[in-house]
Amino acid sequence: MALAAQQSAVYRQRATASLMNDRMPNAFAQPEIAPQLAPGPAPGDIEAATRRLAAALDGLESAVDRRREYDRGGDELAARIQALGVDRSRLANELDGTLVRSRELERTNREIAERLDVAIETIRSVIEGEGS
Repeated sequence: MALAAQQSAVYRQRATASLMNDRMPNAFAQPEIAPQLAPGPAPGDIEAATRRLAAALDGLESAVDRRREYDRGGDELAARIQALGVDRSRLANELDGTLVRSRELERTNREIAERLDVAIETIRSVIEGEGS
């Protein structure tokens, strides 16, 4: 008898459904027997799942915040590296100028030393010529 009640309920659903859409009902279709519905999850299970979901979302938010902070730190590091590169270029140019100046001073020093040697020899020869 329960099977007959289920079949009549299915026919009523089809009749109601056919009124709600534009499709023609299929008179040759086999009647469907509604499956037995399994009991749903317990309210405690839903609450536990909700807490796990909230914890997972909090963890995700924390991870996003850490990544943003890391990226911000990376930007600051890149700016510092850029500034160090500029300083290095400036110091390299100053060093090149200092090396050029040092070489000029060494050359000038050698020239002066040679002139002094010539002057000393000239003075010696004059003093020896007067003394003889």
